[in-house]
Amino acid sequence: MALYIVADECISCGDCEPVCPTGSIKEGAIVYEINKKTCTECLGDHDKPECVRVCPIDNCILPLTA
Repeated sequence: MALYIVADECISCGDCEPVCPTGSIKEGAIVYEINKKTCTECLGDHDKPECVRVCPIDNCILPLTA
């Protein structure tokens, strides 16, 4: 499983990057991006994804469905 950042919603605040336990979030060319190969949705580290918890924008970080 993995998460992704909705580019149209992201304000590039950077709050998500330092809280990611796997280092999967990096600043992209336009907005922050989540590496789907290393994102674990914080399973084993936290009860819910830390990036979602700290993001100031509702529905900006969502589960990857494909």
